[in-house]
Amino acid sequence: MKTYDIDCKDTICALATPPGTSAISVIRISGKNAMRICNKIFHPSDKKKSFLKVKSHTIHHGTIIDNKMIIDDVIAAVYKNPTSYTSEDSIEFSCHGSYFIQQKILEALTHHGCRLALPGEFTLRAFLNKKLDLSQAEAVADLISSHSKTSHKLALQQMRGGYSSKIKELRDKLIEFSSLIELELDFSEEDVEFADKKKLHSLILKIKNNISELKKSFSLGNVLKNGIPVTIIGKPNVGKSTLLNALLNEEKAIVSEIPGTTRDIIEDTLTIDGTTFRFIDTAGLRKGGNDKIENIGIERTYEKIKQASVILLVCDITNTSVEKIISSLDDFKHHIEKGEVKKIILIVNKLDLLAKTPKELNNLLDMETIFISAKRKTNINLIIDSLKEFVVNEQYIQNEPIISNIRHYEALTKTFEAVQNIEGGLDKNISSDLLTVDIHSALHYLGMITGEVTTEEILENVFSNFCIGK
Repeated sequence: MKTYDIDCKDTICALATPPGTSAISVIRISGKNAMRICNKIFHPSDKKKSFLKVKSHTIHHGTIIDNKMIIDDVIAAVYKNPTSYTSEDSIEFSCHGSYFIQQKILEALTHHGCRLALPGEFTLRAFLNKKLDLSQAEAVADLISSHSKTSHKLALQQMRGGYSSKIKELRDKLIEFSSLIELELDFSEEDVEFADKKKLHSLILKIKNNISELKKSFSLGNVLKNGIPVTIIGKPNVGKSTLLNALLNEEKAIVSEIPGTTRDIIEDTLTIDGTTFRFIDTAGLRKGGNDKIENIGIERTYEKIKQASVILLVCDITNTSVEKIISSLDDFKHHIEKGEVKKIILIVNKLDLLAKTPKELNNLLDMETIFISAKRKTNINLIIDSLKEFVVNEQYIQNEPIISNIRHYEALTKTFEAVQNIEGGLDKNISSDLLTVDIHSALHYLGMITGEVTTEEILENVFSNFCIGK
């Protein structure tokens, strides 16, 4: 694979809209020769107008002609450096959405000196030209792929720099104290102390707490980005698949009276008031027999329990008791990591088979309980309401930064380790030269998030995941 042109010497072009036939397509061009190249093929309708002299942020009608062939009538939007998205001269041609027209325009541009852009190369140039930091650039990709109100809001918040400003603040404070400690090393023979170790210890503790909070937010950011996982569990034949179908309002899962029908994981998504939920129907929980396939399904169920934010524990009202439910709770709770908090809702199903609810089940347990008939879709709205309330109570997106990127999480984890080493070194009163090693390490990993510290390998890994034309 061709590596990214870090020097941004080439003028690049790409189709910015999805390929194929459509009403309109947009082709983007960016680079120092963008105006000169486009001037060779774009002929303004106003013959008195010189395309090379038009002002930035203006729109012009004209015709694209190459090798005496009229390709299309287009609209050219001009954005001159440094106020364009890439901070380079940029043009966007809006043409008719014919595949043939798209290809002929791109051929004309490359014939006159453009190069086809690599995935994400326009945003890469915005980063290299300091229009965006690296975390903001990654948020652009998240914004494009956002599929719900919450994932959109999270990406928009990060793209506007709320998260990166927090990282920059932490990094600036570390740089300040790092410079004082290194100054001490320069005057080590004079035994001069420039850095107040008590203040440094206070700062490190504050940074450690801030990083810890950011790390904790990753589990939240991850589900916001990909959907809140809701795992449906219970004994065989209690109506888990019927409940999934009722929630999704479609026949997604096979429903049968035969126990063990669901042997593998079935997933689908539902957006509720702007938040995406990933519903996961699992194999019935029971002691494994000789059926290897069913046992694999049960093991996968326990894996989904670990991953879930919300658990719907389904039981059959005609064949249950408080003792059986407590036993089921104890069984799957062994598969939840200690200290991990999950919302558990008890779903008492098959209400349609009884004339009235048994008294002993009215105040079943000290947990949220919803009585339903999945078959008749009775009280399904109460489950939806509870999930909406869960989002409100969690207060998912506030003003505090939320991490949703695994690369950022890994960098923060390494930063946290370095900060812990600094804290331990201060407690042991180790020499300043040893402290600087861990301070530089912390600065390095924080810088990797925003792009102050980067390599071509990191850039290629980040921007190769973008769509071409962005």
